[in-house]
This record gives sequence, structure tokens and C-alpha cells, in this order.
Amino acid sequence: MAADERKHVIAIGGGMMMPEGTVPLHLDYALRLSGKREPRICTINTAAGDDPRWALAMYDRFVGRSARMSHLALFPMPNVADPPDLLLSQDVIFVGGGSVANMLAVWRVHQLDVILRKAWHAGIVLAGSSAGGICWFEGGTTDSFGRSLRAFTGGLGFLAGSFCPHYNSESGRRPLYHQLIADGTLPPGLACDDGVGAHFVDDELTEIIADRPDSNAYMVMPGIVETPMPARDLRDGSL
Repeated sequence: MAADERKHVIAIGGGMMMPEGTVPLHLDYALRLSGKREPRICTINTAAGDDPRWALAMYDRFVGRSARMSHLALFPMPNVADPPDLLLSQDVIFVGGGSVANMLAVWRVHQLDVILRKAWHAGIVLAGSSAGGICWFEGGTTDSFGRSLRAFTGGLGFLAGSFCPHYNSESGRRPLYHQLIADGTLPPGLACDDGVGAHFVDDELTEIIADRPDSNAYMVMPGIVETPMPARDLRDGSL
């Protein structure tokens, strides 16, 4: 869990830089929040159907790293006998991208929504990218239902408001997000460019972090009020 024993969520807009054989900077940041010499991290990739290639790639990135890596798969059945015990024994839980709608449906069948809320309240750092960023909020924009982007309103609701990933890399995200907030389909919220993460501590946004320069997050309110929030570059190595 986090060294300060507070609740932490890092929601990333997708497109993290992943140089060969290295841990992404956002994940490194999450691990350092634990204050542990060998933090425990569990990855979840339900949103991509538990693609084993993704899990293997994540293990490869942690080779030689002082961290204890595990993963939770739910297809075709859970890969561990006691998923709650696995998740609640971690310092960091990281959720990958894919279909946020399918992921949340499966999670609820397995009661992971309840387990993850317990993990959050226990001070375990929760992080995720794209679908793994949307899931912590009330909803967001998604391609879960087909090629055309649509609203998703079935998020876990740990954090108030909505979340829009891929804000600068997918041309349809920005206008749809504006529209959905304007017509009340989604509550006001936060949009993140690729490589940008929003760090929440105890329900409050505390910092915007990025793995590249010139990327931002934006608070988006009704009336198309979009407020840029410049990000701190994680390459400086500070916590």
C-alpha cells in the first residue's frame, strides 16, 4: 500500500511510452508511492480478454526490477484460488486498456468492484491506462460498443465525474466528450492526452504527470469550458 496510507488513483490517458525492457514511468511512479524496497504489483487485463501476450510482456518489463509481480486473469476462470486475497495483499494494482464496458461487466460478476473498493480504502495504489483510467470514474468515452465512440456510464464511481482518454490522439474524442457533457449524458470531468496521468489522493486531484513534454490534461465543464492543466514531466525522476 501507499507509504502515506492514503487513497491513491492514477488515471492515465493511454499511449504510455514503453521502451523495450523498461517499466513505464507511470508505473514506476506508482511503485515509488508505496515506499517499499520490493513493492508488490498485480496487473489486470480483463479489458483485453486476459490476453496472455500482454501479461508476459508485463512480466518481461519487471525482470531485474525490485518488485514482486503478479497478475489476475478471469478467463476462462480465475487463475488464482482466492482473487480477493491476491488483490488485497498488493501495494499497487494496475489495470490495462481495452473494452471498459466488457471489463466492468465481468468484474461485477466476480465481485471485483467490491474487492477493488476495499483495496482503494486500504491504501493500495490503483492505476490504469485508457479503459483502466475510465473505470475509476462514473463514466467516459469508449469504443467498447463498436467503431464509433459512445458514452459509457457504468464506471465504478470511486472518483466523481467522468474521464476521457486519448484526448489528443483520437480526433473523435474531444468533440464527443464536449457533446456528452453539454447534454448531460456524462458529468463534467477530466480529459487526458496520451501519456498523461491524473493523480488523485483521497478523492482530490493533486497532480498531472506525463511521460513526455507538451502533453496536458483538461478539466471540461458544461458550456464547453475547457481548462488546460499542464503536466509535470516524469522523466525528471522525482516523486
